[in-house]
Amino acid sequence: MSAEDQLLQPAEENGQKISPVLPTHIKNFLIDIDGTICDDIPNEEPWRMMDAALYPDALETINAWYDEGHIITFFTSRTEEHREVTEAWLLKNGFRWHGLLMGKPRGGNYHWIDNHMVRATQFKGKFTDLVEREAKIQVFEK
Repeated sequence: MSAEDQLLQPAEENGQKISPVLPTHIKNFLIDIDGTICDDIPNEEPWRMMDAALYPDALETINAWYDEGHIITFFTSRTEEHREVTEAWLLKNGFRWHGLLMGKPRGGNYHWIDNHMVRATQFKGKFTDLVEREAKIQVFEK
């Protein structure tokens, strides 16, 4: 049984089972790779991927989250053909993670719609402690 499966709690709505949820104290981190934890390498230049420079504090911060029991999933625009080199780079640099999702849409300007709580944090060049700030968001009207 995976770490995520052990943490998932059964859920019901109106007497029917729905998708399980994590306990509120566990975060489900989806973390980009290129331009977030290392040099921004485009898919068109895969020969650069294995030697991408690691960004400061990325390894320590992400592995600390892992050690705290949070779920770490790397979510990248790299394609399936880049999976082997990506996993090798993550291992070479000492990352611990639970999942690796390939094929994230390219181009940014993401707008994620989900029935679960979604929090977005834009990476601005350095991993630091996460802080809470008020921000303007878009929501569906009731």
